[in-house]
Amino acid sequence: MIIKLSNASEKPIYEQITEQMKQAILSGTLLPRDALPSIRMLAKELKISVMTTKRAYADLERDGFIETVAGKGSFVAERNQDFLREALIRQLEEHLMKAAGLARTAGMSHAELLELMTLLLEDEGK
Repeated sequence: MIIKLSNASEKPIYEQITEQMKQAILSGTLLPRDALPSIRMLAKELKISVMTTKRAYADLERDGFIETVAGKGSFVAERNQDFLREALIRQLEEHLMKAAGLARTAGMSHAELLELMTLLLEDEGK
């Protein structure tokens, strides 16, 4: 798994790690029971503080995305498919809210926005 950090981002580094790992889990790139790099190994790879990676892993565990087993490491938690679907729908809602805002700024009508979405979905199916 590749994590890309940006010093230019407004988000703290631990949040960047957390978001990218959540995305990898939700997208299926990381599967249930997949082993994650140790906190120290990830810190070394990313050239950041161990405390930063520890915070990211703690947040992921708090949110139920990973499980840590003493002496064995951290693993992707087994997830309920309904939970995964709800998380993906929440992400979709956020993107659609941004798209709706852009459409308003562009002066698009509801009908035009729906037509655009229909066209995009039809192109995706081909």
